Amino acid sequence: MPNTRVKIGGFGLSVMGHRYFEAALPPRSDRLAADWRPHVETCIELFGPQRSMFESNFPVDKGQFSYAALWNAFKRLSEGYCQEDRDALFWRSAARTYGVEEALFQTEIGRTPQCAAPS
Repeated sequence: MPNTRVKIGGFGLSVMGHRYFEAALPPRSDRLAADWRPHVETCIELFGPQRSMFESNFPVDKGQFSYAALWNAFKRLSEGYCQEDRDALFWRSAARTYGVEEALFQTEIGRTPQCAAPS
């Protein structure tokens, strides 16, 4: 179904089974990335980076972990992807989905994709 997209996030919701709020200290991004990796990898594998986007569930998740830890976890989870795919996950898929002019997000003129062609 090429016209579908997946928003990847909401992992602080209690239905996900994590009880981060019970810990003495909020979790760091490495812990969040480890906990979320199976879900994130499955979503990206099924939809591909071009139809996937990371999202924040703040302020709802604020009682579970920090905003910075959330986005740093997503950075950790996307480390193995090329820059073009990371751009898709962090902003380009959302821009295309919601009709936002992509030029608003680009900081380099003439940026070229860095991914190898799929085999």
